[in-house]
Amino acid sequence: MVTYDFTKVPVIQIVDDIIVRAAKMDASDIHFDPRDEDLLVRFRVDGDLRDFTRIPKIYERNLITRIKLLSNMNITENRLPQDGAIKGTIGGLALDMRVSTLPTNEGEKCVIRILDYSRSLAGIESLGFSATNFEKLKRMIEVPNGIILVTGATGSGKSTTVYSVLQRLNRQETNIITVEDPIEMNIEGLNQVQVNSEIGLDFATVLRSILRQDPNVILIGEIRDSETAKIAVRASITGHLVLSTVHTNNSLSTIERLLDMNVERYLLSSALTGIISQRLAKMLCPHCRKKIPTDAYQKKVFKIALGKDVKETYAANEEGCEHCIHGYHGRIAVQEVLVINDFIRDALNNETLERDELRKMVYTSDVITLLQDGLEKVLEGTTSFDEIYRIIDIDDDLSDLVEINNKIEKKEEEIDLEEDPNTILPPQISIPSLDSFVVQPPPSPYPGTVKEEN
Repeated sequence: MVTYDFTKVPVIQIVDDIIVRAAKMDASDIHFDPRDEDLLVRFRVDGDLRDFTRIPKIYERNLITRIKLLSNMNITENRLPQDGAIKGTIGGLALDMRVSTLPTNEGEKCVIRILDYSRSLAGIESLGFSATNFEKLKRMIEVPNGIILVTGATGSGKSTTVYSVLQRLNRQETNIITVEDPIEMNIEGLNQVQVNSEIGLDFATVLRSILRQDPNVILIGEIRDSETAKIAVRASITGHLVLSTVHTNNSLSTIERLLDMNVERYLLSSALTGIISQRLAKMLCPHCRKKIPTDAYQKKVFKIALGKDVKETYAANEEGCEHCIHGYHGRIAVQEVLVINDFIRDALNNETLERDELRKMVYTSDVITLLQDGLEKVLEGTTSFDEIYRIIDIDDDLSDLVEINNKIEKKEEEIDLEEDPNTILPPQISIPSLDSFVVQPPPSPYPGTVKEEN
């Protein structure tokens, strides 16, 4: 951990130094966590929080006040949450950040999100789509009307994917209007609207007005309620291409969420063009990754999901090297791309169709599941099996694949399930429990203590 001397260095310089160091380490967030005796500063790097320094309690208020001043917050208010932004050059770096404060029993917690637009500006080719999924995505965005949804948990890269698609669609002859809360990235050529619920300017209100602005493409930052979902779907069937995000796990749950929002089935079946579900996995360091033999559980997972016999895979070198932290550096998206075909459209119109039947319809439509895409990236050496195990519910995905395989005609290269009852599918036989595969927790980050004289 880094140690600052507050008796010699002004708080202003210390705040700037913390922000610059976080940016250079490719951190996505800086957390200032109040504790009994000090203020703990942590960086989120590659999805994991790592301790950076501890600020003495007597300087906590001064440091938080400095951050509030930078982000144009009310420095006299510490009883209510506040939001702000910092945009400018700090330490020679051009930075764009979002700031949030939250009152806790130990003091004000502050989080700074560092926005990195490099991936979005690099285009959809840089997002890690497999060749098959990339072709599906290109076909989807070439459709002149319909709705394309990008789904995943918070921090799974949905905004990066959406902005990359907008970059692709941003042409002189196209009128693109976005409705966002907040506007995360200013793009030349787009008409971007900031939602302000306090004055009644919510997603639904803006969407009604947008439809009178002759748009070709509409981006809705997030579909959060039934009214927004219905307007978005109706906009997409009246000649507009609509992009939006939803907090769901996969393609099937996205369809179910929209139906739960009371979107009419006949409208959804006509409007929905495709769904992109994604998670972020840490990337193996190419300089120090190592090969290890697969264990019995891993072999079964590869065999069921990909139909391949895998004897060894790449894994992280926990000791790391000068290019990484414990064998990982950067993150890559694991995606599931579903293009809605006529069979799925017909199924959506069937009100009596059960969830199991819809799942089989979705996952027999030439879709590569999150698990399958993740395992392919493991074989490429891009990420590790441990990472896929961490971000994906393997048991659930294997159950779906097994059930689907039981319903379709067996091919010569598929597993002879009857020879290995443990692998299997018959409904009466269970898939190996995750308990049989134990992933050791990563060692504590930043071993040792680094003291600096400032």
